[in-house]
Amino acid sequence: MNIENHVIKIYNTGNSSVLNYEKSLLADPLSEEVRIKHFAIGLNFIDINMRNGNYSIKSYSPDSKVPYILGVEGSGRIESLGKNVNGLKVGDRVAHCMNLGTYSEFMNVNANKLFTIPRNISYEIAAASTLKGLTAHYLIKELGQVKKNQIVVVHAAAGGVGSLLCQWAHLIGAKVIGVVSTDKKVARIRKIGADFYINSRKQNFSNEIMEITEGKGADIIYDSVGKSTLQRGLSCLADRGKLVSYGNSAGLLEPVDISVLKPISGSIICGGLLTFIKNKHERKNNAEELFNLITKGKLKVDINQRYRLKDISLAHDDIESRITSGSSIILP
Repeated sequence: MNIENHVIKIYNTGNSSVLNYEKSLLADPLSEEVRIKHFAIGLNFIDINMRNGNYSIKSYSPDSKVPYILGVEGSGRIESLGKNVNGLKVGDRVAHCMNLGTYSEFMNVNANKLFTIPRNISYEIAAASTLKGLTAHYLIKELGQVKKNQIVVVHAAAGGVGSLLCQWAHLIGAKVIGVVSTDKKVARIRKIGADFYINSRKQNFSNEIMEITEGKGADIIYDSVGKSTLQRGLSCLADRGKLVSYGNSAGLLEPVDISVLKPISGSIICGGLLTFIKNKHERKNNAEELFNLITKGKLKVDINQRYRLKDISLAHDDIESRITSGSSIILP
């Protein structure tokens, strides 16, 4: 049975004014799908990049059509099941990510793409940590392979992914340098595991990194900013250091001169979450490890901003203006 559903649609790319709060009809789930009632929705910079055209929506969701319903992270309760769904039941608490269309009250999702939420994790924490936490997981465990006593630099360290990277690297025993844009954010990252901190609006981060490391440079730099930071980051890598690029919040990346990496045997690594959640078993194991760390209090998820779905334009403006910290969620 079709149900009425409030959603956020875009008919064309642009600034936050292209976001439309509308009523829509949602059909019954297909045979392999479940219908979820969202209780919380994650807000991520990938949403901004899809909205403004920096990321191709089709590359993430090939079967999607204009108008698009945005959003790629959410949590909620299963309301109904497709006829071929096994292992799940109505009422189960689940989360999901990288499935286009979460800016919605209800959504049909392939059952194989869901994560069961542990009983002691709320819908809000799940929506604030599934995409960001699984991103931090592959950055720390796979691409970075962080080890004790390494020097790890985290750009946008006060944000959702950045704050988890700081905590996770610190948990392993690395020395963490957090790069942020305000003194208020400096105070935040000092509480979550950053051993050193840099205010990029007041300090030249590459010079500061070289000074902190006494000329050695960083073993790993996590860069989600991109346009204004990537090339300069190459100048402050240690021998055999890695610059891990996983976002471009400052705009599309410009051509990069990698010749400076040859004398130090350095490298640039790019990452995207989709690669690490395609395999069902890998996805499940990574999620279990993430939720276990959250449950035990070893990783803390701070939700510092909450918005109503109808106020999505304000949410986008805030995150683009870099006035947010920690995680942000949307409440349908």
